[in-house]
Amino acid sequence: MCYNNYVKIVANAFEQADPKLVLKTVFGYDEFRPLQKDIITNVLKGHDTLAVMPTGGGKSLCYQLPALIMQGITIVVSPLISLMQDQVSSLKTAGIQSAFLNSTQSWEEYCKTIDEIKSGQIKIIYVSPEGLATNKIRELLSSPELEISCITIDEAHCVSQWGHDFRPDYLEISSVRHLFPKAVMLALTATATEHVRQDICKNLGMKNPKVFISSFNRENIYLEVQPKRGAMETVINYIRRHAGDSGIIYCNSRKQVEEIAQTLDKKGYSALPYHAGLSDEVRAKNQDMFIKDEVQIIVATIAFGMGINKPNVRYVINYDLPKSIEEYYQEIGRAGRDGLPSSALLLYSAGDIHKIKFFIDDSADPEKAELLLQGMINYATSRTCRRKALLAYFGETYEPAEKSDESQNLCCCDICSGPAAELKDVTIPSQKFLCCIIRTNQRFGAGYITDVLLGSKAQRIIDNGHTQISTWGIGTEYSKQEWLELCDILVDEGYIKKTGDYNVLELTDTGKRFVASRTSLKLPMRSATIRSFSKSGVSNYNTNVRGEKIIAEKPAVNDERAEAIITNLKNWRKRKADDLNIAPYMIFGDKTLLDLAAKKPKNRGDLLNVYGIGRVKAEEFGRAILQIIEES
Repeated sequence: MCYNNYVKIVANAFEQADPKLVLKTVFGYDEFRPLQKDIITNVLKGHDTLAVMPTGGGKSLCYQLPALIMQGITIVVSPLISLMQDQVSSLKTAGIQSAFLNSTQSWEEYCKTIDEIKSGQIKIIYVSPEGLATNKIRELLSSPELEISCITIDEAHCVSQWGHDFRPDYLEISSVRHLFPKAVMLALTATATEHVRQDICKNLGMKNPKVFISSFNRENIYLEVQPKRGAMETVINYIRRHAGDSGIIYCNSRKQVEEIAQTLDKKGYSALPYHAGLSDEVRAKNQDMFIKDEVQIIVATIAFGMGINKPNVRYVINYDLPKSIEEYYQEIGRAGRDGLPSSALLLYSAGDIHKIKFFIDDSADPEKAELLLQGMINYATSRTCRRKALLAYFGETYEPAEKSDESQNLCCCDICSGPAAELKDVTIPSQKFLCCIIRTNQRFGAGYITDVLLGSKAQRIIDNGHTQISTWGIGTEYSKQEWLELCDILVDEGYIKKTGDYNVLELTDTGKRFVASRTSLKLPMRSATIRSFSKSGVSNYNTNVRGEKIIAEKPAVNDERAEAIITNLKNWRKRKADDLNIAPYMIFGDKTLLDLAAKKPKNRGDLLNVYGIGRVKAEEFGRAILQIIEES
C-alpha cells in the first residue's frame, strides 16, 4: 500500500486523534491490551514515559500508534539489526511507512532511505544506539525540514549497569535528547527491578517520567526446574512431548550450542544453531527459517531472540543456568507470546554455578554479578511456588485464584503441580536462624547467616567477630542448601524480609513475635522429606508431571468397591511404612488413596495418571497397589 493511499484510509482517525480508531483502522484490533491505552495517552500528551511490560505484552504498539497520530517523526533506538528488520517488515505489511538505518544497507539503499525520510514519507525510523551516536545520522535528524516528535528506546534496561544486558552505547542516548528538547521520550523494557527503573530514568535524562508497570505474570507459561543429570536425554524426552512444536534451547557457550544442535540433527530432529561465532549470513538464514516454521528448534546463546516476534514458540529450555533472573525472564518470555499454554524448563547443576563464577571475577562489577547470580540460584533451588518466587524478585505479589477440587494448577509450576510438601516441625532451626540474624545485627544476607550457623571460619566471619557469638556453629544438623531453603520459606511465610540491593535479612514483626514467644512452627520443608526417603530410594517427587493436568478425583458416595480399596490400601500403607521405618503419609497421602480408589488403575501406565505417583513410586509400589485394587 502506498503511503498516500494509506493516509486517506486513516485520515479520519488522524484528524480525530482517536487512538482506539487508529487501533482498529490500522492495526485491526478492537481492544487495547492492559496499560497500552494509558501509555499511549501519556505519550500523546507529551509526557516522558517508562513502560515495563512483559514479552508479548504489546510494547511496540505503544510507540507505533502515537507515531501515526503525532505530526513529526518517531525515532526508535533498537539494539539489534534483526529486530529492526522484523519491525519494519511488519509495519510495511500494515501499510505503515517505516525504515531502518544500519550497516546491512548498500550505499544506494542508504541514500534512498535518506531521501524518503527527508521527503516526509517515513513516520518511524529505526536506528542502533551506535548509529545514533554518529555525526552522519545526527546531522540527518537535525535537518530543518524534519520534526522529531518522539524518541523511543527499546530494551531500555540496557542503559542500566544493574540490568542484565548493560550496553555502554546506550549511555550516549541522553545527549540526543538535548538536540530535540521538545520530543517526548518513551522507554520500553520487559524486565526492570526498581533499581534498574531508577537508572533508566536518570541515565536517559527523562523529564518527570510517568512509570507504568504491567504485571510480570505470564500465566500461560508453565515453570519447571530439573536436575541436570542425563541432560541430553532429558532434552530429547522433552522435545518428544512437544512433537511438532516450535522450541528454543538456550546455552551459555557456542560450543554447547553446536554440540546440542548436531546431536538433535543426527537423531532426526529439525534443529539449527545460532550464536555470534556464525557468519551474519548463516545467523540470518537460521533465524529466518525458524521464524517461518521451516525449522522447529533453534539452539542458541542469549544472542538470539531479543525482539523476535514469533508467537507460536511452545517451549523454552535453559540447558545452562542463566546469569540472572532478568536474563532468565527475557528468555522464557519468548514462549507463548500468543497466550496459549507453553512451558519453560530449566536444567540446574551446581557445576554451572562454578562456570559462571569463573567469569564473574573478570567482569566489570563482580559484586553486582554475584548478586544477580545468587538471585537465579535462589529461584532454581526454591521449594516454594516458582511463579511466586519469580514475581517477588520484580516486587510483585502473586495471588493465585482460588481453585476448586476440579481446577488444579494447570499452568503454574512443577512445585504446585506435584504433591504438596508435608509440614515439618522446624521450630528449633527457625529459632536458630532468626536469632543468628539478630546476633549479626541484621546486616547480612542468607549465605552469610548460613555460614555462621555451619561454623565457617571464613576470614570475613572472623574479622567481624562472628566466630565468638552464640549462634556460630550451632546449625550443623542442616546442610547449607537446607538452611537456604528454610530461609526462603521463612521469607515466603513473612517471618523475615530481604532488603536493599544486597538482600540483607531482617526480622518482620511476625518473626520478632515468634522469637519472643517460642511457639512451635511447622513449615513445608521438602528437603527433609527427601532425606526421609533416602533410606529406601523412594522419591517424593511426582516425576511424571511435566505440565500435564492431573486432577485428583474422589470416588462416588455409593462406590462400595472404592471404600474397600481405600481400607485395604491404608492397611498396606501402614505395614509398608513400618517396614521402612517411616510415617505412612510418606508412602502416599490420603489424596492419592482417594484418587486410586476413584480411578482404579489397571496397569503401571494408568498409575502415572494418579495424583502423587511418579515413575519411582510406580516402580517401587506399583505391583502391590495394582494387586490390592484388583482383589478389592
